Amino acid sequence: MGLELQGWIESESDTAMRDVVFQVLSERQGHLEARAMELPLGIAAASLEELQHEAREALIDHFGPAHCAYRVRIRRQLQPLLTRSVNVRCPSAACS
Repeated sequence: MGLELQGWIESESDTAMRDVVFQVLSERQGHLEARAMELPLGIAAASLEELQHEAREALIDHFGPAHCAYRVRIRRQLQPLLTRSVNVRCPSAACS
C-alpha cells in the first residue's frame, strides 16, 4: 500500500523541496559572508564548504524540524571579466 493511499501525502506540493538561496555578499581569502534572499538569516564562514554547513545550521535554528523541507543554495556574485585588447603581431611568414 503506497503512502498516498494511506493518506500520508496530501499533494505533491507537500513533499516538494523548497530552495533557500544565500547570496554571498563579501568574499575575501579565508572569510565569506552571505545572507538569505527571502529570510532574515545571515551567515559567515572561512570556506565555501563551511558556508554551506553554516547555512544548514541557520535553517535548523530558524525552522526547527521542518528544515528538512528546504534545500540550501549558495549564489556567488559573478566576478567581472578582465578583458584587455591585445594587439598581436606575427611575422608575415608565420601567418601565411
